[in-house]
Amino acid sequence: MAVRGQPATSDGQARARPRLPPLSRLLRSSAYEAVLTTILLFGVASAVRWFIGASPISRAVPGIHLELLLVGVIVGLLLAGLIVCPLGKVSGGHLNPAISLAMWRFGVFPGWSVVPYTAAQLMGSLLGVLLARAAWGPSLAEPAVGYAALKPAPGWSNGMVFLVEGASMAAIIVLVGVFLSVPRLAPRVPWLVGGLIGAAIVGLGTVTGGCVNPARQFGPAVFAGQFRFFPAYLLAPLAGALVAPWLVSRFQHRKVLTHRLCGDRSIDAAHDNSS
Repeated sequence: MAVRGQPATSDGQARARPRLPPLSRLLRSSAYEAVLTTILLFGVASAVRWFIGASPISRAVPGIHLELLLVGVIVGLLLAGLIVCPLGKVSGGHLNPAISLAMWRFGVFPGWSVVPYTAAQLMGSLLGVLLARAAWGPSLAEPAVGYAALKPAPGWSNGMVFLVEGASMAAIIVLVGVFLSVPRLAPRVPWLVGGLIGAAIVGLGTVTGGCVNPARQFGPAVFAGQFRFFPAYLLAPLAGALVAPWLVSRFQHRKVLTHRLCGDRSIDAAHDNSS
């Protein structure tokens, strides 16, 4: 029988709620998320500046699809590396408000931690673009780059962008949830996430841009003053994050083991023992 106020697992046993971390640990992990997201957005903005903006590299690459492929590979590898780096292992390596929200819905991340993580990720988005602007100068603001802010193909509405971006994020989180529920697959999640985000950039780059991360669009759109599709890019991944855990629970009986995208449960155990 399930304990009142706690979701029941498939075998009828109550799933324990994730323990609230001490405030000092939460602040440290949130700060790590800000640093990691800063690095991610610096990398994204830099990749767009050199591979899609006017540069010797973009002139040597024939066509937007190959440019997007190169950007997708670089961003995917960068994201996987940030997840498995020491800071990513401690914070969980979310770098995405939708991932933090989904981990709460999976029952492995305290809901109280979602807000500071999200604030840190959005702050990191702003800082990453600011650093890219300092590094690359006015070229980052040129029309072909536009601070790396995304916009959909002509004729697309907020509703259409919302559906595609939300469904894409839901699909990514479903796969992440499945992998994180199987011990032998959990360590492969960083490369799964990097590969899926890279594929989203390549597949959706000429359609919606392949955002699937509110933090990916937040900083670039603010600096570019590009707010027409702001609601869709920010809210669609969050909607996907709410739907995906429900879908996973309908199709499998295993529970997600950890909120850490590196897939290492021993870090959770070490933190619980130190509390």
